[in-house]
Amino acid sequence: MKKLKLYLETSVWNFYYADDVPEKQAITRQFFHSLPNDKYELYISDAVLDEIEGASHDQKNQLLQLTDHYKPVRLDLNTSVYELANAYLRHQILPVKSGYDAQHIAAATVYQLDAIVSWNSRQIANLHRQRQVQAINLSHGYTKPLQMITPIMVAG
Repeated sequence: MKKLKLYLETSVWNFYYADDVPEKQAITRQFFHSLPNDKYELYISDAVLDEIEGASHDQKNQLLQLTDHYKPVRLDLNTSVYELANAYLRHQILPVKSGYDAQHIAAATVYQLDAIVSWNSRQIANLHRQRQVQAINLSHGYTKPLQMITPIMVAG
């Protein structure tokens, strides 16, 4: 069986250490512990790493250690990714202040991944946004559907 290609958006990495939200932290840890079963290929982009760079010193070190442990494939943010991300913003699929979210979704789309996994249900992991993104993707020639899901849908 072919491995599913999952883009792990920054919130998934962050919630691994989110002691203030124990339920999501537990689900996130369950999600990460279920990954070594060879069903998934993990991906991130420079957008994830840029957001991690903006964290506090201790948090940044923890998150970088976590990414080093799981060794996701790092996707380049190329011209196609930036063009698609800008289309999401231009068509108001995402607010202008959500540039990183647009880059995450665009990277997962351009590289034809199966899903983007995120705890950000406001901007990413929700059905309404997924439908809007699919419409823009189709208008730009990206025909493979991108699932926009939370870790619960993978870990459960």
